[in-house]
Amino acid sequence: MSALTERAEETTAPAPSAPAGTAAGYRAGRTLPLRVELVRQLKRRRTLLMGAVLALLPFVLVVAFAIGGEPEGGNTRINLMDTATASGANFAAVALFVSAGFLLVIPVALFCGDTVASEAGWSSLRYLLAAPVPRMRLLWSKLIVGLGLSLAAMVLLPVVALAVGSVAYGWGPLHIPTGGTLDPGTAAGRLVVIVAYLFVSQLVTAGLAFWLSTRTDAPLGAVGGAVGLTIVGNVLDAVTALGDWRHFLPAHWQFAWADAVQPTPEWSGMIQGASVSVTYALVLFALAFRGFARKDVVS
Repeated sequence: MSALTERAEETTAPAPSAPAGTAAGYRAGRTLPLRVELVRQLKRRRTLLMGAVLALLPFVLVVAFAIGGEPEGGNTRINLMDTATASGANFAAVALFVSAGFLLVIPVALFCGDTVASEAGWSSLRYLLAAPVPRMRLLWSKLIVGLGLSLAAMVLLPVVALAVGSVAYGWGPLHIPTGGTLDPGTAAGRLVVIVAYLFVSQLVTAGLAFWLSTRTDAPLGAVGGAVGLTIVGNVLDAVTALGDWRHFLPAHWQFAWADAVQPTPEWSGMIQGASVSVTYALVLFALAFRGFARKDVVS
């Protein structure tokens, strides 16, 4: 009897190397790798559709200029649109100019606002967390991929526009509306600066969309809420009665990148705009992580 008892105790005793409550070999840092999340997001139909829209916009602009003739800015004000067909660099700058106010807001709100809320809408969020994927790692993976896709969208537009514009209007220097030119190498560097500033200025939209995505199970609510509040910011910036209070609105600095399209770039506006956007974004990202860490996930 004693031998049988000892054998029974040996078979029922837990393995000393297995941590309590977790599977053997489990590493929290290896759950939901960025590569896996990136592939999942790239395969989604909304990602492909957004990329197609941004890639087609330069072709639409070329057709519009071909039908309407040379762009005219009128006699009262000279602006970047007047030089749209001067060279491929000018065409790329104009493509950014016409899309910065609204079109580029949409991919940022979409990629950062849909990411967590869509998992909740599919009722797969709780299964991801039960895998188990730590909450903070899940949010970091979602946020990094969302921001990466947003940056890719902003790079895609000027790259396609530069290629299309160079074919349609020739490769040459960037003509400054107020006079003078920038050689192609300098112009390319300025376009990189413009894209970088546009990305930083849209971080506040990304933060707002990501925070809403952790608060709702409806992806459309998170994306639409971020876009709607961005539009409200643009409307408030147009209210001149607010005076200096408008300097605290991210929308007030959204076109500060135009100072880079000068013989000698002016950085003060872009620095102020980047500071305002980053400050709001950090607060919103912190709220998203803090709220999600305490949230009772049932979807």
